[in-house]
Amino acid sequence: MSLLIAKKRRDCLNNSLDKVVCLTPTKGKAATRIDKWKYDLVSEALIALIPETGDGVLFSELSAGVAQRIGHENITKLGSCRWYTTTVKLDLEVKQRIVQVKGSKPQRLLTLP
Repeated sequence: MSLLIAKKRRDCLNNSLDKVVCLTPTKGKAATRIDKWKYDLVSEALIALIPETGDGVLFSELSAGVAQRIGHENITKLGSCRWYTTTVKLDLEVKQRIVQVKGSKPQRLLTLP
């Protein structure tokens, strides 16, 4: 095996090993593993999008907001922006980086300082 092919294979394996376990607040549901770069991309967009104060942002607006922040090229690489947005949002709730605004219907979110 040539050195170049071996390096590409090793890089592929390393990239596939860089995963983040996304937890969910729903009891009985299994955690989901996603690529770290996808987690980082979506979580940074969510934290930038969700305010710390005020009424918060509507859950229904998250996916479009994330898509706008990460851009078309990243959306193409990411896959389902809505699915990743929801998965990372749930994980951020479990890790107490974001919270649902109590009593808000429809659901609104705030980041924690």
